[in-house]
Amino acid sequence: MLELTRVSKWFGGLPALQAVSFRLDPGRVTALIGPNGAGKSTLINCVSGVDRAGEGAIRLDGRSIATLPAHQIAALGIARTFQNLKLFDRLSVLDNVLAGLTVTAERSFIRSMLRLPTLRHQERRLRLRGLQALDDFGLTEKSAWPAGALAYGEKKRVEMARAFVSDPRLVLLDEPVAGLNTIETARIARHIRRQRSAGHTMLLVEHDMELVMDVADHVVVLDSGRCIASGPPAAIRSNPLVLEAYLGRMEATA
Repeated sequence: MLELTRVSKWFGGLPALQAVSFRLDPGRVTALIGPNGAGKSTLINCVSGVDRAGEGAIRLDGRSIATLPAHQIAALGIARTFQNLKLFDRLSVLDNVLAGLTVTAERSFIRSMLRLPTLRHQERRLRLRGLQALDDFGLTEKSAWPAGALAYGEKKRVEMARAFVSDPRLVLLDEPVAGLNTIETARIARHIRRQRSAGHTMLLVEHDMELVMDVADHVVVLDSGRCIASGPPAAIRSNPLVLEAYLGRMEATA
């Protein structure tokens, strides 16, 4: 589904990604792991169009998307969450989720101005999809709450509901359990497994190794912007290069 070939990115002459190559198969959860500063979020930003890769190819079903703006990439069926929450705090929980349907809604200035029946039908249809997404993530009772009033773990689930509401082909999850307690982490894990069972493809960036080993079908490891290992979770867990990357970084910061 998604294929990256020798993707590189620099910031001020410093390499954030160095010739990274891997592919995602449909209907699976691929985890992208590595120490802090390994380039994980930079890679997701390049795939989603938030940043542009300096070199290399990013293809979705064989089509190059490396130079497309973020809204066009979203329209092709790639949705994402953010490491730092990107919610509209003053809007309701439902309106935040409905924002994820912007790329799928038909737009017409004339129909919007005249409030034609087709527009009202579309709004009802989109609202039902938003409510279904909230139900999937256990947020129905708080659909009318302002998003800013929610607990942190609930805000994380709102972002996930917004990412999945459009039934995207690929969802990029950037540290979905960062800052969550064990109960909320287990809840997010259940949601990820449920979405995989529904056929969704996911690229998961995460530091919680217990979660990664629980939900991932395949793991890609970055260190200093380079891909140092790739394989099933059991093989990655005991890979000496992976252990050295993590333990070495921990010793350097101790």
